[in-house]
Amino acid sequence: MTITAHERADMSRSPIAGTDPTPAISLHGVSKVYRSGSETVTAVREVDLNIERGEFFSLLGPSGCGKTTTMRMIAGFDDPTDGEVRLTGNDVTGVPPNHRDVNMVFQSYALFPHMSVHDNVAFGLKRSGVAKREISGRVGEMLDLVELGDRAGHKPAQLSGGQQQRVALARALVNRPSALLLDEPLGALDLKLRQSMQSELKRIQREVGITFVYVTHDQGEALTMSDRIAVMNEGIVEQLGSPAEVYERPATRFVAGFIGTSNLLTGTAGEARDGGSDVRLADDHVVRAGTALLPGAAVDMTVRPEKIRITTHEPDAALSRVRGTVTDTVYLGSATHYTVRLADGTEIVVFCQNTSDALEVAEAGSAVWLSWQPQHSYVLPEAHASRPAPHTPADPSDEETHNHA
Repeated sequence: MTITAHERADMSRSPIAGTDPTPAISLHGVSKVYRSGSETVTAVREVDLNIERGEFFSLLGPSGCGKTTTMRMIAGFDDPTDGEVRLTGNDVTGVPPNHRDVNMVFQSYALFPHMSVHDNVAFGLKRSGVAKREISGRVGEMLDLVELGDRAGHKPAQLSGGQQQRVALARALVNRPSALLLDEPLGALDLKLRQSMQSELKRIQREVGITFVYVTHDQGEALTMSDRIAVMNEGIVEQLGSPAEVYERPATRFVAGFIGTSNLLTGTAGEARDGGSDVRLADDHVVRAGTALLPGAAVDMTVRPEKIRITTHEPDAALSRVRGTVTDTVYLGSATHYTVRLADGTEIVVFCQNTSDALEVAEAGSAVWLSWQPQHSYVLPEAHASRPAPHTPADPSDEETHNHA
């Protein structure tokens, strides 16, 4: 079923994204500090965010990064220690959850086991005093939207995990919130069902046209569904951008390591020419970066595994190239993953599609060349002056912040 234009307008209670410059959700300098006796833990640090109307927006990061705490402050379950939360331009800091025009969907679904699917979805409408005839129509439309119209009389125990998740979505959407907050809602599902539900969530979001804010630690979910992603670490937003931006152009070492698999190479900038620069690595290999750099500067660059070609013969000198030894191969059907160790001990991961025209297959112990286009050497934009030596980079930190997120 396709929802009508009138119903979509009612559900969003606001103009469709792009016609009103006021964001659906704004955070201005929002921080959250938990105190227990003499101990102080900062869960969220001065976060500034604008989430647009009709946007599918994800808060992505590891456990303890502050993403759930941020969502709870949007929902009103937690108050910020500092800063301001605005919904469609209105300051709601301190306003209780039941007076905010948002609904939240949890990983646990929280369905009433003794009620039918219809009554679960209708529960909030009945409590709000909506007329019985209107309840029937709105519940029917929501169940059709989530493709459960034929399950209205079933109890939750008679449904699969994915179907229960869709009931929880219908129950949240039937109240026509201006934004829907989803806290790792697919975490309890198996892989195949989770992937199917990712497509369903995106379809439903497009149908209803309202803002979805999605919390997840799963980078694949965020990349698949989001219009934009805020990558969080230790209570701060390390990067905000589209899925392609955070994947192809990570802003920090943390983002480069957390989003997908990335090979981090450290060296010193040499000669700048033709719009790029030579970079001398720790093992004296010289590779090309597609960015002009200040000679002598310490450089951190990333190269994604799928950008690299592995061969036993020497590649073209115009490419970035290094030599190493294969230490591990993992066959995954459609692709093979190689781990190659350079002379200085640096390990590089390579993803190769197992196509019919694949030229070579390397085995563990083989001496190989790795090569890639200079533009695929992405130089991280962080300052490196604080590093003690360009050839001994610290490992990216992925420690959990001990907080309530």
